[in-house]
Amino acid sequence: MLPRSRREFSSMSDFLVALGLVFTIEGLLFAGFPAVTKRAVAQVMETPENLLRLIGLVSAAFGIALIWLVRG
Repeated sequence: MLPRSRREFSSMSDFLVALGLVFTIEGLLFAGFPAVTKRAVAQVMETPENLLRLIGLVSAAFGIALIWLVRG
């Protein structure tokens, strides 16, 4: 088992890598498909908040399940 400070660094490193991937994917979408991305953002603005909240919770649960399966 890693010492506490080493584990904390590893966890923060994993978080920063995940954040970097989010920015990379988002950037590729905006660069590659700007018109589609603008339409998607406009649709999000028109979507009711309760539906956005539900989509967010389902996405978060899916992400946690995926991490759990991969990192077990």
